[in-house]
Amino acid sequence: MELRGDVYDHNCPSRVIANHATGQWGSLVLGKLLGGTRRFGELRREVAGVSEKMLAQTLQALERDGLVHRDVHPVIPPRVDYSLTPLGDHAAKRISELFGWIEENLPHFRAAQDEYDARRLEKA
Repeated sequence: MELRGDVYDHNCPSRVIANHATGQWGSLVLGKLLGGTRRFGELRREVAGVSEKMLAQTLQALERDGLVHRDVHPVIPPRVDYSLTPLGDHAAKRISELFGWIEENLPHFRAAQDEYDARRLEKA
C-alpha cells in the first residue's frame, strides 16, 4: 500500500517537506537551481539576503528530502556543486510557474494592498 501524505495534518511528515520546498529560502534556491548547477557561493550571491548558515541549512534539508543533489569534487580547495534531482526539477518548475504568476499579477496585488491599507487608515 502506498503512503500518501496530508499536508493539512500537523503530524504528517509531508508538511515538513512542504515547508522546506515552499518556505522563503527553499523555494528561492529551487528556483535558482532550475537554471542549472550552482556552487554554494553562486547561490549565496543569487539568492539575495540569505545568510551562509541559512543557505547551508536549506540545502541540507532539500538534499535530505531528495530535491537537491550535492556533488563533492575531491579537489583542493574543495568544490561542491548543487543541482536538482528529477523530483527537485519537477518541484522547481511548479514553484517557478507560481513565481511567474505572482510577478505577472504584481499590479493587482499592489492595488489590493493599497486598498486594504486605505480601509485600515479610515478605521483608525
